[in-house]
Amino acid sequence: MSPKRIGGIITALMTPFKGNNVDRKSYRSLVERQIEAGVHGLVPCGTTGESATLGFDEHEMLIDYTVEIADRRCFVIAGTGSNNTREAIKLTAHAKKAGADAALAITPYYNKPTQSGLYEHFKAIAEAVDISLIPYNVPGRTGVNMLPETVARLSEIKNIVGIKEATGSLQQMTETIKLCKKGFIVLSGDDFTALPSMAVGAKGVISVTSNIVPEQMVEMFLAYEAGSMDRANAVNYRLWDLHTAMFIESNPIPVKAAAHLMGWISDEIRLPLTKMTGSNLTRLKTVMVRQGLIDG
Repeated sequence: MSPKRIGGIITALMTPFKGNNVDRKSYRSLVERQIEAGVHGLVPCGTTGESATLGFDEHEMLIDYTVEIADRRCFVIAGTGSNNTREAIKLTAHAKKAGADAALAITPYYNKPTQSGLYEHFKAIAEAVDISLIPYNVPGRTGVNMLPETVARLSEIKNIVGIKEATGSLQQMTETIKLCKKGFIVLSGDDFTALPSMAVGAKGVISVTSNIVPEQMVEMFLAYEAGSMDRANAVNYRLWDLHTAMFIESNPIPVKAAAHLMGWISDEIRLPLTKMTGSNLTRLKTVMVRQGLIDG
């Protein structure tokens, strides 16, 4: 697939569990729902998919399974990140073998590499595996911020085709777009910055909210693409409280709770994350009732 096609609404998929195993039946239903709603792409095994607590066998199975279910009806960007460069290369090599269209690799967490280390990490993956590679910058979870100057250097490497930018800073996103080579794809990593990010040149969003309301996220993107900013803004404001609710606890706790409330999956989540309870669950239910997603 040409990297030029990567953009639009790309869902960061949840991984449903049952009895501490991946619930393949529910997962297939989730993927089919996304494709029927018209999303442009899917990301299995990202943060929202609880990649940190997936075994290597589960991780590889989910990539294989997602590619199989999607069957070229949308593109698949496989999550392949690790804070161990050799592991990231191994996961990325499997993504290529599985037939994924691209790989998404988070900046190494906990290690806190320098900007030079970040550059060499992604350069090593790109040189080892001939697949479209998209680094993922989310300092709020990793403890390290990949600066626009470093991203610009990486953009000169042929198969590093874009970045998922999740600092929440339009200033950093704008600077990144300004510095990177023409055609480099910048994707918002936050639902609440998706629309303003596109206004400064981003090509879409890797979305958590689209797990729950893919049709509405697609509606917003298509309105923006058609030049109907009033309509795009209306959808964005309509979804604003839901975007906020998706992050009242660590992702993916709220989105899995929401999917469970809608009867789609079990509420099972892997430690060290725990199920949403108490006042935050009440807040989530209130937002979902107001959105017409569940009965009051």
